[in-house]
Amino acid sequence: MATLWFVGLGLDDERGLSRRALEVLRRCEPFAEQYTAAAAPGALERLAAELGRPIAQLGREQLEAETPVLAALARAPEVALIVVGDPFAATTHVALRLAAERAGHTWRYLPNASILVAAAGFLGLMPYRFGRTVSLPFPAPGFAPRSPLEQIDGNRARDLHTLVLLDLEPARGRFLRAEEALAQLRELDPDGRVLADPDLVAVAARVGRDDAAGFAGPFGELRGATFGPPMHAVVVPAPRLHFEEDAALAAFRRRP
Repeated sequence: MATLWFVGLGLDDERGLSRRALEVLRRCEPFAEQYTAAAAPGALERLAAELGRPIAQLGREQLEAETPVLAALARAPEVALIVVGDPFAATTHVALRLAAERAGHTWRYLPNASILVAAAGFLGLMPYRFGRTVSLPFPAPGFAPRSPLEQIDGNRARDLHTLVLLDLEPARGRFLRAEEALAQLRELDPDGRVLADPDLVAVAARVGRDDAAGFAGPFGELRGATFGPPMHAVVVPAPRLHFEEDAALAAFRRRP
C-alpha cells in the first residue's frame, strides 16, 4: 500500500508551497499537471532543481487514464501530484483519488490557494455571496453554448455573484482572455437581456502574482479594455452590493 499526496502549488510559483509540502515532495515520486491552470514560467523546473529529481508532467489524457500515477504507486511508497491552485478544485483529481482507493492505496491532501476563493478576496467581494461557478470555453465555429449565460442569469436572479472561469490550453500557450470572454458574453446575449451595458462587471487578472490587477466597471466599457497577460477570471457581481463590497470594488473602477 502506498500513499498518494495531492499537493496544491497555489496561484503563482514554487514559493507558494508550504514547508510541509516541500518536506513531503522531497520523499515522493513527483508528478504535475498544468491543464487546469498554469504555473508561473519556470516554476516546476526550479522546484525540480530544489528537490533534486525530475517532475513528470502529465497531460489531461494521461491524468484521466490514471495509469502513470497508479503505476508509480505500485513501485514507490509515496507519490505526489502537484496541481496549480488547489488540487480538488477539479473533479479529475477526485476521480484519481477514488482510483487510488480502489487500488488499495491511501491519499493525503495539502491544500493551497485557489482562484475559486482568491478572486473574491482580491476584488473585495464576500465569498459566501457567490452562486454557481461558470466555465466559458474557447469560441469555435458552430459551438456557442448558452449555459454559461443561463447560469449567470440564475445567479443574478438570486442576487449572487458569479465567478466565470476562462478556458485555457497551457501546452499550446493558449488562454482565453477577459476581453475575449466579455465579447463572447455579448455575442451570446446581443440584446443585453442578462447583461446590459450599464451592468457592473469585474476582471481579476494574475491573482496571486506580483503583477496582479483588478478592473471593474460597466459591461459596455470593460468590453473595450485590455487586461494584460493571462491568467484572467471574470466576475459578474450581484445586482445589489453590500456597501463594503461597493467600496472595495471602487478601487478597481476604471478612471476616465
